[in-house]
Amino acid sequence: MRALQIGILGIGLGLAGFGVYMAQNYVSQTQAAIAAAQARGADQVAIQTVPVLVATRPLRYGEPIGADAVQVVDWPAAAVPQGVFQDINVLIPDPNRPRIALRAMEPMEPLLDLKVSDPGQPAGIAAILTPGMRAFTIRVDQNSGISGTLRPSNTVDIYWTGRGAESGEVTRLLSSGVRIIALDENADQDRNFQGVPRSITVEAEPETVATLAQGQSTGRLSLSLVGLDDTSSAPSQIQVDGRSLLGIEDAPALQAPERCTVRTRRGSEVVMIEIPCTN
Repeated sequence: MRALQIGILGIGLGLAGFGVYMAQNYVSQTQAAIAAAQARGADQVAIQTVPVLVATRPLRYGEPIGADAVQVVDWPAAAVPQGVFQDINVLIPDPNRPRIALRAMEPMEPLLDLKVSDPGQPAGIAAILTPGMRAFTIRVDQNSGISGTLRPSNTVDIYWTGRGAESGEVTRLLSSGVRIIALDENADQDRNFQGVPRSITVEAEPETVATLAQGQSTGRLSLSLVGLDDTSSAPSQIQVDGRSLLGIEDAPALQAPERCTVRTRRGSEVVMIEIPCTN
């Protein structure tokens, strides 16, 4: 009996010793793995960052941008958007002449030069015109083609309908891919426009502006919305009149019957006398 108790005690001590050995081995392996991971992290190249100004709160169209609305964050240098501000003194050179938000911006969104006005410049059409381009306002109504579906930044083709020289009323493409910059002289892209605007303002080259002005004074201008991802261009020569729309072809010109005449003198007067043609 005593021998049995001694045997059981020996087995227990052996199992306890084996457990301690396994625990020490596990701890050693874990410490080695942690050390290896730390070594790998030390060998990796640190991500380079640059300072970028971002919004600290939602900014809406027309809102002045003050120092309380922005903050500097570290931005990955390899992913910096074009046109960011990195110095608050460049963004706000004079607190009395703040820049104005031209687009809506959300918190932590980088401020870009195309989304803000120049210092002291109000939010308006002049602030968003591309250099070298001109603004032209077109009167529209429910018959202008796309009525209430337009938004600033949409692209449209512009057609003219008026009297042609010989074919009666005609519709002709005046300009394609024209960018809308304002509805009813409001350039806010985030505004929820309701109903049909009274006018749209487009951005175009000076020559195109002259064409549109002539078209608006001599006929009706209609608009056709271009898809957001559509990079194709419409044919430069598009013209449809009533006859081509209905498939009416011009009748061949009737040939006048041949007339044969002879001259004869009657006293002192020479007269033309019609005679039957012999050929």
